[in-house]
Parts: sequence; structure tokens; C-alpha cells
Amino acid sequence: MTHGSRPAPGFARNPERKITVAPIDGKVVAKAGDVVVAASTRAKRLEEDGLPPVVYIPFDDIAFANLERTDTRTHCPYKGDASYWRLCIPNSPGGDAMWAYEDPYDEMRAIKDHGAFDTQRVRVETSG
Repeated sequence: MTHGSRPAPGFARNPERKITVAPIDGKVVAKAGDVVVAASTRAKRLEEDGLPPVVYIPFDDIAFANLERTDTRTHCPYKGDASYWRLCIPNSPGGDAMWAYEDPYDEMRAIKDHGAFDTQRVRVETSG
């Protein structure tokens, strides 16, 4: 990982922490019910010590017409500040369904302009 003008304070405090981001071979489809909210052949898998893997899909491959930004914000000392979106399709579960680090720390630039879906609200499937 390269360190630039905005290094993550989490890695400064805990340099042994491992977070990797790698391309996913094949196609990733995210669905809420029967509605496709994202489909991509350019998705990435983020793996972080002690946590399940998370799929990040490029913004260009996400159907933002099916999402609405919420006021929810969280902070990760390794990735930065996350923004959230909820589903705005009929019969969709409530709550935040997608998050993204729109201006991540230097070490996590690979997930900039990518969204990740809450798998309790959206089915994320990989094929290929």
C-alpha cells in the first residue's frame, strides 16, 4: 500500500492490520427481490482481518435510480467516512442497504466510487 497525503490513522496505530482488495472474476449481481440494483464484471472483494469479505461494485454499475441517500454516516479508522443509501423500490426492506467510502484514506483508494450492499437487505451473487 502506498501512503499519500491522507494516510489512515488506523494503520498508523495498528500497522499489522491487513485489508486486501482484489478484483472478482466473473459477474456480480445485486438484487432486492426481483429488482437488479447492480450488475458488474468489475467488482472487487475486500477482505479484512476478523470480518467477512465484502463485495464492492463500481458506482457506474449501480442503478442509483433504485437508491436514495440517507443521513447515516459512519467512520472507519482504516477506510474513512462512509455514506449510506436505502432502497426505494416497492416492498423493499427498510434501513440502509448500501454504503460507500466516497473519499477513502489513501490505503483504500481501490474502493473509491464503489458501493457495498448489506447482504441482509440485498442478495449479492457472483457467477463465472
